[in-house]
Amino acid sequence: MPQQLLAAIPAQSRTRAVRRRAAGVPAVSRLLVLSASMGAGHDSVAVELARRLRAAGHEAVRRDVLEMLPASVGAGLRAFYHATVRHAPLLYGGIYAAFFRDGAGPRPGSAPLAALAEDRLRAEVASERADAVVAVFHLAAQLTGRMRTLERLAVPSAVVITDFAVHRQWLHPGNDLNLCLTPQIAREVRHRLGRPAAACGPLQPDRFHPHPAGEASWRQRLTADDGRPPVLLSSGAWGVGSRLHATARLLVAAGYLPVVLCGRNDRLRRLLSKVPGTLAVGWVDDMPGLMAACAALIDNAGGQTALEALAVGAPVVGYRPIPGHGAEGVRRMAEFGLTEYAADSWQLLHALDRLTPDGQPPDRRALVGDRLVRGDVVGLLEQLSARAPT
Repeated sequence: MPQQLLAAIPAQSRTRAVRRRAAGVPAVSRLLVLSASMGAGHDSVAVELARRLRAAGHEAVRRDVLEMLPASVGAGLRAFYHATVRHAPLLYGGIYAAFFRDGAGPRPGSAPLAALAEDRLRAEVASERADAVVAVFHLAAQLTGRMRTLERLAVPSAVVITDFAVHRQWLHPGNDLNLCLTPQIAREVRHRLGRPAAACGPLQPDRFHPHPAGEASWRQRLTADDGRPPVLLSSGAWGVGSRLHATARLLVAAGYLPVVLCGRNDRLRRLLSKVPGTLAVGWVDDMPGLMAACAALIDNAGGQTALEALAVGAPVVGYRPIPGHGAEGVRRMAEFGLTEYAADSWQLLHALDRLTPDGQPPDRRALVGDRLVRGDVVGLLEQLSARAPT
């Protein structure tokens, strides 16, 4: 299948990889990975992708596409997104509907914004002597796709799509390869673009596995007082969520211990610490251990945190998601059968009671493994980068 997919990529002239093989030297690729400091999810995928490439003997350099924009445009874009999601979710929902969802007639897009980063990307590709560029953020995907279409980017480009609900800003026909979370998403992307797409599965560090080292100590800490089943509430790296106080009170009343992940939002942590029976925590380094020690995760975005919880064996319930990509991602994960979705408080408690009998999460690893295959992302990118021009 990978060979068939990549056969659709136009062949270049004699490649650096071919010359090295002819000389009996192992082919080493240099890949430029473009992420974005929007929360922590995209960066965590980029870090893991770079780690796997280096472990396979290749060279990988990460860059933030926001920093490629002129002056303070990138910082302003990040600050605006943060502020709207946190303080004006309805406004962000409207922006998402206009810019990210499909619709009839002309639709606004991010191509003009991506064009502002072209000069910097060309300079980075030349400086790093990159054989391929890998976008791990939708603005970066628009940038590389546009440049490939206009023949302003000589090396092939791939896109690692980190969302379950693939909005149109991820998709550009100029990109050579799209790497998706599931085979079903890959089929949908191929149908929508008419371009190669393959499933690579989630890109997570190996430390996210069943029964990680820190599980026992976290379990002892969380159940030392009254033995209530701990339930993790996610609010992302920025500590953004809808009515987290109300959800915490609901869980306390139902006999659970809400453990709220507040990320780097110290104000949220202080406020939630005042909710009786609630444990509010800031940035946590040992996420695998904490997740494995909890009976379930209540997720609000359908992103990396949910995937990490599934990897350690904790069930996930989507509830009160953030607007836009969060709401669509949470619902799409439930449609795939990976998680549950609760539309109201009754459904949330019913799901938790069913998924955590006696406070112990069921073993869902086999189910998750059937739906989230781990593809050979390195092998696919090796084939792609081997087509870089001399």
